[in-house]
Amino acid sequence: MESTSQLVWGMLFGAIGMGFFVYGKRQKAIVPLVTGIALFIFPYFISDVYVLVLVGTALLALPWFVRI
Repeated sequence: MESTSQLVWGMLFGAIGMGFFVYGKRQKAIVPLVTGIALFIFPYFISDVYVLVLVGTALLALPWFVRI
């Protein structure tokens, strides 16, 4: 992590991902579970803050559009 904003955005998406993960595990719903895992992992691989926020918001919107 190069900057403070990356760290803050990564922590925010990770905390929201924890919520998705716990919800998906308890409800046995695959989309929130996988979204939560993706929200944990993706900040480690993206170094640009704008791309980080864009991908994070896309992942946050995913469970509302994909219903399995």
